[in-house]
Amino acid sequence: MRKPYKILYQGGTAEITEKKSRFIASLRPVQSEEEALLFLEETRKKYWDARHNCTAYALGPQQEQQRSSDNGEPSGTAGKPMLEVLKKTGITNVAVVVTRYFGGIKLGAGGLIRAYSHSVAETLRL
Repeated sequence: MRKPYKILYQGGTAEITEKKSRFIASLRPVQSEEEALLFLEETRKKYWDARHNCTAYALGPQQEQQRSSDNGEPSGTAGKPMLEVLKKTGITNVAVVVTRYFGGIKLGAGGLIRAYSHSVAETLRL
């Protein structure tokens, strides 16, 4: 018997500001790794002038296929926290990009983890 799982029917975006840095989370349902990578590249092109475009995606009924990228942020402060939000919600077949426009004030590792996690959570709340 198959276990039920959660998916998105439509994508969305949300924006937060943390110490003058702007975080824009873009979320989209995807069916394959190719589709996820296409969305990630599309979003990077859209926000080409941003300092960072950090990514995460989870695919498969039990989120078997997972990937994340910190895209230049300190290791473990962006992609992994974003992926953890997806894992906790149980939503699968989803890709997310959080774009950061640096505001001139360093957030520190804890601040980055909170900001990236909060960005994804806000997008899922919509």
